[in-house]
Amino acid sequence: MSASIRSRAETLGLRLKARHETVATAESCTGGLIAGALTDIAGSSDWFGWGVVSYANAAKTGMLKVSPASLAAHGAVSEVVAAEMARGVQKLSGADWSVAVSGVAGPGGGTPDKPVGLVCFAIAMPFGRVDTFVRHFAGDRRAVRTQTVEVALDALLERVNATRAGQEG
Repeated sequence: MSASIRSRAETLGLRLKARHETVATAESCTGGLIAGALTDIAGSSDWFGWGVVSYANAAKTGMLKVSPASLAAHGAVSEVVAAEMARGVQKLSGADWSVAVSGVAGPGGGTPDKPVGLVCFAIAMPFGRVDTFVRHFAGDRRAVRTQTVEVALDALLERVNATRAGQEG
């Protein structure tokens, strides 16, 4: 793990621990790298307990309760599906916060509408709101996945810092 990812994970963990809050992950294109970064931090069991790798659509619908209709209408790489993944892992785990990612890491699998490097993010918050956003990363598979982890951790930390414990900002 890079020093910048480690630093992000440590900072997020310290903030969550201080607030007595927890986070869970639902990952597709990163295959568990976000959970891996979080659990690489000593003491992470205080604020991290669940990570779901839902690479296949059957895992998204079966474990995270993503709607088959959403998958059919929007595809796995969509803000709608990422939001449902985030809500699903938050409900399944009982975590205060969750992050979900679904994207096209490459080198294959891209389309004109969903090119390689396109990643959809969702952050579910303790007060019921889910923020979604999309990024398009350059580089090979490793670079796309690394950038996805960095952005996911940054997005979580930004939202945690913008809220008071247990309530919307």
